[in-house]
Amino acid sequence: MTTDKPRLCRTFQTAPAAVPRENTAKYLDSGLSATGFEKPDWLVPDIEDGTAPDMKTQALDNIVERLPDAEFVGEVWPRVEWSYEDERFRERGREQIRTLVREVGEFLDGVVVPKVGRLDDVKRAEQVVAEAEREYGYPEGSVGLSVIVESARAVSDLRAIAEWGGDSRLRGLVFGPVDYTAELGGRELDGQQASWDSLLWSLSNESSANDLVALGGPFDRLFGERAGVRFYNGEAYADQIEREAQVGLDGSWSLHPNQTAQANRIHMPSPDELASAIHRIESFDEAKGGGTGAVMVDGQMVDEATYKNFVNTVETVRVIHDAVPEQTTTLYDDSQLDRALSLDP
Repeated sequence: MTTDKPRLCRTFQTAPAAVPRENTAKYLDSGLSATGFEKPDWLVPDIEDGTAPDMKTQALDNIVERLPDAEFVGEVWPRVEWSYEDERFRERGREQIRTLVREVGEFLDGVVVPKVGRLDDVKRAEQVVAEAEREYGYPEGSVGLSVIVESARAVSDLRAIAEWGGDSRLRGLVFGPVDYTAELGGRELDGQQASWDSLLWSLSNESSANDLVALGGPFDRLFGERAGVRFYNGEAYADQIEREAQVGLDGSWSLHPNQTAQANRIHMPSPDELASAIHRIESFDEAKGGGTGAVMVDGQMVDEATYKNFVNTVETVRVIHDAVPEQTTTLYDDSQLDRALSLDP
């Protein structure tokens, strides 16, 4: 269920909730049982695009059956069906949300609603969640809402949606580049999709201004082939994640455990980055205690403004350690981690 603790979402991993296999919940089971850096912060059982049209009911059944017995330590956010321009999809989404809240509401942190339009459509989706919450006896706001920004209307209303979201159950804004590109009439050229750098910046800015999570879109070129050898396309995915991290997105969309492991690490301070932040915080605190407002550390001037950036690095590590200590104890040595946890900036 949704809490007021700092929200950790380095990875937003969608997993088809039903596939045409002997075990139709194969990928859902894999996500729920993931460990180490392959465990996503947000697991998103997918009833929408990731599940074939004739398997939607099975997908919903799989989620309802699996969640009560799962030992997954993270947030669970099923993606339902929706469309700002098609009442049929909205009606299916309403029924899916009602079923999820009724049957497994206590195991949900929220639902992800795709293909939203303008602010009024986001409010319409929020009202569906609120009504299900009240009907089945859950506290107000306990089931969160995240939306996928993948229409021209949603992008046009991005600031209004984010401002409204800051005072609502809205928790996250997720970019959906494929549907957005299609709606704008864009296309790939020489196999390259548009990067939408300015839109990612806007998503990061509006989310930060309203205390929402901002997430980048999927990278679906999972594998490449050269000289007859098929390989995991990890380098290109890492490039995308680094661009998203540089503009301040909280996390990235993952389609595969390999991508989850990469995104978890890239959105996590490296040991060298943490060591540098600790050293500068300690040096600045010592200088400030002696009456100095700024200090030179390894050639860098550290003042109140730059100090806050180093504090952010340490706070990020603390949030990650609180949620997934097996990751921080693997990446950092004991002494470094103890110093980070004991600092009082």
